[in-house]
Amino acid sequence: MKSSITKLEGILWSIALPGFPQLLVGLWFKGALFVILEIIINVQSNFNLGIIYSFLGETHKAASVIDYQWLMFYPCLYMFAMWDAYKLAEGSKSRYSFLPFVMSAYMVTVGLMYSPKVYILGKFIGPIFLPILFVIPGILIGLLIRSILIRFH
Repeated sequence: MKSSITKLEGILWSIALPGFPQLLVGLWFKGALFVILEIIINVQSNFNLGIIYSFLGETHKAASVIDYQWLMFYPCLYMFAMWDAYKLAEGSKSRYSFLPFVMSAYMVTVGLMYSPKVYILGKFIGPIFLPILFVIPGILIGLLIRSILIRFH
């Protein structure tokens, strides 16, 4: 067990599976809770099957197997666990550091809601790739709001 992790290490382990960074530093309850919640949401939403179909180019099939009611929980859990790992990292006491994570959770959720209807250049993007694309504006909006708050606070 490690006593601390770097920001990058926390983010990357959390991307692999939410809860891993917390387990790595000995926060057993929190880490186990994140892992268990991730597994429950993943299984109930058929997320892995949707990922498989999406990567095979069968995005319509992915959309048909996904349980959107369950998958709507995933972005907030995923980004919260990632933010928590970032916050656990050495020297991560910066103000408003949560904003890029929060805005990404919001934007990915919006991307998920619109995913059944969005086509880009005539291609159906689906419930996996469209929400992933929405991470980028989420981070940018979060960083913009953070810089405004830091400047005027």
